[in-house]
Amino acid sequence: MTEENMPEEQETEFVFPGEHDIDESELTDAEQWSAEDFDTEDFDFDDMTEEEWAALEARLGIEHREHLEEELCTVAIVGRPNVGKSTLVNRFLGRREAVVEDFPGVTRDRISYLAEWGGRRYFVQDTGGWDPNVKGIHAAIARQAEVAMETADVVVMVVDTKVGITETDAVMAKRLQKSKVPVILVANKFDSDSMYADMAEFYALGLGDPWPVSALHGRGGADVLDEVLRLFPQKPRATSITEGPRRVALVGKPNVGKSSLLNKVSKEERSVVDNVPGTTVDPVDSLVQLDQKLWRFVDTAGLRKKVKTAQGHEFYASLRTRAAIDASEVCVMLIDASEPISEQDQRVLSMVLESGKALVIAFNKWDLMDEDRRDELDREIDQQLTHLPWVTRINISAKTGRALQRLEPAMIEALESWDKRISTGQLNNWLREAIAANPPPMKAGRLPRVLFATQASTRPPVIVLFTTGFLDAGYRRYLERKFRERFGFHGSPVRIAVRVRERRTRK
Repeated sequence: MTEENMPEEQETEFVFPGEHDIDESELTDAEQWSAEDFDTEDFDFDDMTEEEWAALEARLGIEHREHLEEELCTVAIVGRPNVGKSTLVNRFLGRREAVVEDFPGVTRDRISYLAEWGGRRYFVQDTGGWDPNVKGIHAAIARQAEVAMETADVVVMVVDTKVGITETDAVMAKRLQKSKVPVILVANKFDSDSMYADMAEFYALGLGDPWPVSALHGRGGADVLDEVLRLFPQKPRATSITEGPRRVALVGKPNVGKSSLLNKVSKEERSVVDNVPGTTVDPVDSLVQLDQKLWRFVDTAGLRKKVKTAQGHEFYASLRTRAAIDASEVCVMLIDASEPISEQDQRVLSMVLESGKALVIAFNKWDLMDEDRRDELDREIDQQLTHLPWVTRINISAKTGRALQRLEPAMIEALESWDKRISTGQLNNWLREAIAANPPPMKAGRLPRVLFATQASTRPPVIVLFTTGFLDAGYRRYLERKFRERFGFHGSPVRIAVRVRERRTRK
């Protein structure tokens, strides 16, 4: 789909989502409730045991999710700029994941995608174009490709059939001849059988038979995948992951220091950094061992103010960032402390809140702060972040490493809240106390009665109130505040939904 065919984003006034609200369409059939589900006279809600509450939860379809653990091999796709590496990655994946644009240099970091072929799951690692004679940001991109070549289980080197061997191809092939892992030479842009003669020169690279492929049209890709799987070792080269690492998305507007933070915590140049906003295009993932746990960090592209202002690969980058947030478990929202909190910051924050992920806010570039700016920031926080008292805020400097040791405890606390489940017995004891202290307001001359509550799900926590009448948003905010006072849930959004037993008919 071309950029011109993309649906234009509608202008909308920015409003923060209410954390106490939930779209009823998000709840499963097991979480819906009406008078026909069961007779409430069968239950004495004031005097139920934990076993009886557990039976009721099971009747409502509440269940716990488990983590998956796997050991997977990696194939790295390498080559000079603009030979079609990302197009080949998308062909391997069977979906459009890697950002593709018809000019060199779109891919800048090494990106891992989960793929499956022949019933076997594996990682495909896309890399930026490699060139030994570049400086600045292009040199950093080349280093990422070199790391990919050193850590993969199989390397696929891509060349351009229409161009033939270049000096860069020859230098890369010479490096790969010394590789300890299998190398497959793929001659891309092979669009017709008449090009077999053009392939003959690639034997001079010393990497064996070239595989004719047209990544754009899908020709030859299946044969290469069969060969990749055949060459995979029994055990992956990298250290085996026996415990599923929690997924952390680094989000924020462009140039707030997301890539610098990833490089600092991973103690390597895992993500390409440059002072120009928009350096990161694809979400960059990295396994990072911190003091207490192993984490999977994802460095996302900075989100523009409006998607419609993005063009070409930037438009797809914004879609990848949204997908990275949805796939994460905790988001670290970076805000540039040296600049005023902007509407753009609020839009990114709104996206995270709507996703329902655990959240930590990090004010970066603290090394650039002075006393006047600190006073201004305090006022901005009071005015613009007052609705988020449950979020941990830390002041850091990705450049100097200031206070980065506080990041992991904040993420652990947020995820523990995000995962936490309150037993239905405890929940209803709290509910009776909260309602006794402040009953819900009357509606149409009737007092809504809250029969009982249950935690329908975790990640994020969803509390469902079964009532005989509607509870307005203000009262639900009161219940959320009292809920947090009793049970904590610091760092995690809490959604409170109401299930009204008696449905009103609309005229």
